[in-house]
Amino acid sequence: MSVPCCVECGTSQNPCRCKFVGPTLALVAFAIVAIIEWPLGALIYPFSRMRGRRMMANPVEVVYPCVKRAIPF
Repeated sequence: MSVPCCVECGTSQNPCRCKFVGPTLALVAFAIVAIIEWPLGALIYPFSRMRGRRMMANPVEVVYPCVKRAIPF
């Protein structure tokens, strides 16, 4: 079993110009939120399309970027 890890090189947020912890934690947070919100969004979609779309897009548009930016390493 492999551990998911993400590396972002070329960033200017820290002296070594490489991020490992932020993107990796963002990937884990994305997966946890997606497991919860995607099925709920699919259930809500037939009744309220815009709310269902927003709910299914939340992990990609809000959670991943927010966690990735919060941790500069």
